[in-house]
Amino acid sequence: MGLQQKTTGWGWVPFTWLIYLGFLFLQPVFEHAGWRQWTVLGLVIVAFLALYFPAYHQKGRRLQLTLIAICGLGFAYLPFNSGASTFFVYAAALIPFAVETGTAAMVWLAIELAAVALECHLLRLPLGAWLVPFFVSAAVCVGNIYFAQQKRINCKLRMAQEEIEHLAKLAERERIARDMHDVLGHTLSLIVLKSELAGRVARADPERAASEMRDVEQTARAALAEVREAIGGYRSEGLAAEVKRAQRTLELAGVETKCEIVERDLAPKLTASADTVLSLALREAVTNIVRHAGARHCALRIAQSSGACSLSIEDDGRGGSLREGNGLRGMRERIEALGGSFACDSQRGTRLEIRVPLETMV
Repeated sequence: MGLQQKTTGWGWVPFTWLIYLGFLFLQPVFEHAGWRQWTVLGLVIVAFLALYFPAYHQKGRRLQLTLIAICGLGFAYLPFNSGASTFFVYAAALIPFAVETGTAAMVWLAIELAAVALECHLLRLPLGAWLVPFFVSAAVCVGNIYFAQQKRINCKLRMAQEEIEHLAKLAERERIARDMHDVLGHTLSLIVLKSELAGRVARADPERAASEMRDVEQTARAALAEVREAIGGYRSEGLAAEVKRAQRTLELAGVETKCEIVERDLAPKLTASADTVLSLALREAVTNIVRHAGARHCALRIAQSSGACSLSIEDDGRGGSLREGNGLRGMRERIEALGGSFACDSQRGTRLEIRVPLETMV
C-alpha cells in the first residue's frame, strides 16, 4: 500500500486497500454479534475512514499524527474485536511516507510492533489471532520503504527539472531582451538621425528631405524585418554587412570613420554564432557612439592574429566613467560564452577590444 501524490487525485488505489477492513467483520459474524456491536463497528470504520483518506494527501508531522491516531484506534478497539489488528497494518504502511529515512521507518515500526505485542500479551489473545497481522505489518512497512524512497527521488528529479526549465526560461528572456536592445537600439538611433536631418533641410532642400524620409521608411521596414528575424533566431546579415551599416550610420551622425579590415576573407571562416556575436557587438558599439559619445572620429579595425579574430572600435568622444548597461553587459556575456574576451577602456574616448578564439571558427 502506498500514498498517492496530491496532484494525481484519489484514483482507485485508496479504495483497493480497504480490503483489509474485512478482518473487522470476522469476529462479529462468527459470534453473531448484536446491533450494539455492529453499531460500534460502524462508528469505528467511519472514524478510520476519516483518518485514512486524508492520509493520502498528508506528509511529515501531519502524517505522523494520522498514523498514531490509526494505531490508537486499533489499540482502543482490539479488546472488543481481534480484527482491529488490521489498523496496525494500515499504520505500518504509512510509516515510510511519514519519515525521511529507512532507518527512521524501521525504528517507528519496531515501536509499533512492540506496542502491539505488549497489548496482545496483556489481553492474552491467542497467538494466531495477532501473529499474522503482526508479520503482515512488518512486511508491508519494509516493502513501502522502497516505494517511499522512489517517490522522494522522483519528487526531487521533478523539482530539478522544473528548476532547469525555469532557469532556461529566464536565460531565454535575457537573450531576447539583449537581442531586442541590440537590434532596435541601433535602428531607432538611425531613424532619429535621419528624421532630424530631414527636419533641418526640409525648407532649404525639400528633395533631400524627401530622400531622407524615404530612408527613414526603408530603415523602419528593415527594423521590422530584423525583429522578425530575431524572433526566428536569424539576427545578423553577417559581419561584412554590419561594417557597411556601421560606416553609414557614423557618417550620418557626422563622425569621420576610418575602417581597416586586415583580412577581407575573414567572415567565411567564422561560425554563425561567432559572426552574429561580432556583428551585434559592432552594432552596439556604434549605437553607443552615436547616442552618447559626442565623438568626431572613430577607428574600426578587424584582424586575425595570435589565434583569434579581433575587433577594435575606438572613438575620441567623452569617455570617462562608462557604466556597463544592458547593451555592454549583453555584449560581454555573448563574447565570453564563446570563450572570447572583452575589454573596455574609457580614459580618453572609448576603446573596445573584442577577441574571439579561432576554436569558434570553421
